[in-house]
This record gives sequence, C-alpha cells and structure tokens, in this order.
Amino acid sequence: MTGQDTTTRPAPIRLGMVGGGKDAFIGAVHRIASRIDGEFRLVAGALSSTPERARESGAALGLAPDRTYDDFKAMAIRENRIKDGIEAVAIVTPNHMHYPAAREFLKRGIHVICDKPMTASLPDARRLAKLAAESGALFVLTHNYTGYPMIRQAREMVASGILGNIRVVQAEYPQDWLTEAEESQDNKQAAWRTDPARSGAGGCIGDIGTHAFNLLSFVTGLEVETLSAELTAFVPGRPLDDNAQVMLRFAGGARGMLWSSQVAPGNENALRLRVYGDKGGLEWMQEDPNVLWFTPFGEPTRRITRNGAGAGEVAARVSRVPPGHPEGYLEGFANIYTEAARAIRAHQAGRPVPPEVVFPTAADGLLGVQFVDACVRSSQRNAAWVRLA
Repeated sequence: MTGQDTTTRPAPIRLGMVGGGKDAFIGAVHRIASRIDGEFRLVAGALSSTPERARESGAALGLAPDRTYDDFKAMAIRENRIKDGIEAVAIVTPNHMHYPAAREFLKRGIHVICDKPMTASLPDARRLAKLAAESGALFVLTHNYTGYPMIRQAREMVASGILGNIRVVQAEYPQDWLTEAEESQDNKQAAWRTDPARSGAGGCIGDIGTHAFNLLSFVTGLEVETLSAELTAFVPGRPLDDNAQVMLRFAGGARGMLWSSQVAPGNENALRLRVYGDKGGLEWMQEDPNVLWFTPFGEPTRRITRNGAGAGEVAARVSRVPPGHPEGYLEGFANIYTEAARAIRAHQAGRPVPPEVVFPTAADGLLGVQFVDACVRSSQRNAAWVRLA
C-alpha cells in the first residue's frame, strides 16, 4: 500500500480460520486477501463441519496436524492456551454459524474478522454486538467493497460537502446466477443461500442486498428512518427471496431506492451506487471499480480514476499500483484485512486505532441485520413502511 513502511515490517499476525475448506469460494478469497500485503499468516483452522474434510483441507493448506481442528470451540480453547496461538480468526462459514463461532473467540479475547452478514438473526446480532463491545477484542466485518479506493474517494467527497445536501441515493446489486433452481442441482453455494435454516430470514436481500445497503451507508453517512420493501421468490419452491425492491427514507429528508436481484439475466456482479445532492452527483460501478464519475451541477461530467488526477490521499493510501493498472475485488478485500491488521497492531501496543484506519465494525453488522429484518417485516405486511428495530 502507498505509504506503508516495508523496511520495519513486523511479523505477520497469526491467523486462524473457521470454515472455508475444500471447494469453498469465499475461504480462498479471504486467504488471498489476508496475504496480499503480508500482514497475516494462516496457522490454524477448523475448516469444515465434517472432521475428515477439515483434516483434508488443513493438509492441503499446509497446516500442522495439531493446528487442524474438528470444531471451532476446541480450536478457540486450545489456541488461547498455547504459546504462539492465533491472534485473530477469520469466520467464513454460512451465516447461521457466524454467531456461535465468533462468540467462542471473542470470549477469549481473540480478534474476529467475520464474513457478512454478521449473523442470520437479529437477536444473535444484538448479542454479538454486545459481546464484541465487552470483549476487548476487535470485530471486523468484511464488507469488502468499502475497501475500494474510489469508494473511499466518494465517501471523502460527500463528507467534504462538494455534493451539497444529499437528496437522492440509489444502490443496486443485480446478479443472474440463481435464475434457475441451482439449489436443486448439487450447487452447495446455492443450497445454503436459499435455506432459511442456514441463511436466515433473508435470501438475496441478506446475501447481496446487505452489500448495497452497507455501501450507501458507508459513502453517504445517511441513517435510514423507515423503509418499504417487497421481497419476491420468483423461482417456484424457493423459500427465500431472490429479488428485493426497497424504498428508503433517511433522516434529514433524503430519499433512496435499493434493488438487489439474483434472477436478472445478463448481470454478474453489477453493484452500482449513485448519490445526488443539490450541488452535484457521483456514480460508481463495481465492475469498473477504478473510475468514479463526478458531475457538478450545470457542468460537464468528470472522470476521476484511482491514483489519477483528481483522486485524493484517502484513495491513494489504499492503492498499490500506478493509475491505469486495475485494482479490484481481491485488492479491495485485502484493504479490509490490512486495515484490520493496523487496528490489531495498535490494540496490541495499547494505542487507539489511527483515525484514518477504516473498516466495518460490529455496529455496522448489527445495522445490516436490522436492515434485513426490517425488509422481511415490511414485505410480510405488503410493503408497509417500517422502522429498523
């Protein structure tokens, strides 16, 4: 990263992982992201709920047999006791296991880096947020899109007032991979994401709608007062939504719209954000992440590129290469891990986390689960306007 001193780099933080074993996409993403800046070293894992697969996965990743565990509780207990035990753990399981796994590590003062959404239910989210606040350990939620340099740039521009008073926010995240009943075709990723017991009450809204909601909250700082949501399962027999349309009313008078869908043919990962104030507008698209479009009212639209003219220091500090060389999903994910490492090192030294270090926290995680809960309640009441509980 720009500005990082590699001549006095400390030893990598000892990392454990829960979930993310054989054939798990997101586990591999977390491992790559944790290594990009050399801040973490994977030394232990409870990589599967099946002991045989856990051991196979541990061996494939080069973990020592005595640091490969059959269950996460045994891992938390032993790693907390041994010399050179893990300092942080990445939790990359299906949603319903986030709370019980995070609880075991937070209870023992081990820092937690958890995939989103924070939990599968609102009661668990409240319990976990309380435990994180009381544990003394850090809780980092991997809403990875907040790590993109041009999202940091957009956030800085909104905060500076250059857009004026924010009036309208639009966020969308369409995909097409669940257009057919993939969950009945031995697709493990589809199976758990469409299962209420493992995913929670929200399907598409919890899986990718939370990303869109977190992104608009991160960039604008706006707080939702009420929302009206229609959640639909278009695929016959699917118990959870695969399409969500949400209207948002923000404190201060701004209005917003959020659409997430996993049944929109032609879309892969088309996360998009638009923010409009009384002095100008911004637009960003995840599939072209190194570009931010800025339009001052009454003037031509300006193209701001990562590390290019018009981009500021807040974006530069989370960039690695010169302009024109693309950075994207893995690098954005890595920025969350590196921000987490900086926070962990400050914590270990008894210092406050530096103000420039930014990552989603347990408070953001709780807000995301409150958003999902409100969407489900609204949809059950024929898209009635509801407050976040």
